Amino acid sequence: MKAITVRANAKINLGLDVLRRREDGYHEVKMIMQTVGISDTLTFALSDTPGVTLTVDKQELPTDGSNLIVRAVSLMQESFRLDGGLEISVQKRIPIAAGMAGGSADAAAAIQAVDRIYGLGLSLAQKQALGVKLGADVPYCLMGGTALSEGIGEVLTALPEMPAAHLVIAKPAIDVSTRFVYENLHVETLSRHPDIDGMAESIRRRDLEGVVRRMENVLETVTAARYPIIGQMKAFLMESGAMGALMSGSGPTVFGVFEREETARRAYEAMQDSAFQAQVFLTGFTGQETGHERIWE
Repeated sequence: MKAITVRANAKINLGLDVLRRREDGYHEVKMIMQTVGISDTLTFALSDTPGVTLTVDKQELPTDGSNLIVRAVSLMQESFRLDGGLEISVQKRIPIAAGMAGGSADAAAAIQAVDRIYGLGLSLAQKQALGVKLGADVPYCLMGGTALSEGIGEVLTALPEMPAAHLVIAKPAIDVSTRFVYENLHVETLSRHPDIDGMAESIRRRDLEGVVRRMENVLETVTAARYPIIGQMKAFLMESGAMGALMSGSGPTVFGVFEREETARRAYEAMQDSAFQAQVFLTGFTGQETGHERIWE
């Protein structure tokens, strides 16, 4: 086996609620997670040189031990006493610091690749137990598709595949600190909470309109309040024909859900031509089978 190439898909939150802040400082959440067709491409090759050598095509990304890919591989090497080294290259397409779990998706891809390269034969549950040590979103990224996420994000319940729809996803030219957002979220002052259970039931009924009607993210109370461009971009997508629009995760990425491809394409082109200066994508939902697509070379 010369190399393994893995595509790591981004996620959006169709609904995001925060229930309380736990005594350990983590927040208890209730979310509907969904992978989308925006992916990084990671290539892994065995090396005679011990350790991990990482190259990326974005200068702003670290390549040392602070990178989640390096941390994931090192965790696997230490946990299973794996010999040799790995050379890893990354083509980054998922927006950075965007609320789309790009780093967690890449870490999940690394766990998948190391499992395959070394023939470990790990179950999904075993990989998720490793992944949660790296971040709360990693277990979900190992799973992909549509899921209810609870606890700190690691308690997952698979849901049926989302009804087909078209997405316009846009990340404004700002970066948002997840830590800042959660530190400034005061759960006790929230006047309303998303209907996550109702959204899950709408997904089970394949009721796209019911899902979109319930889209809500309590983190917007912090991020959108600080960065008005988020609300402006959501309004732009709605005016362009979206069924609904929402911020993903802690932001600042926003997305619009469209029933008709033609309407979505016009909105995508309009967003590209707008003054928002955003990274814009025209894509759709992906299922579990493509949430961490692997290409063996």
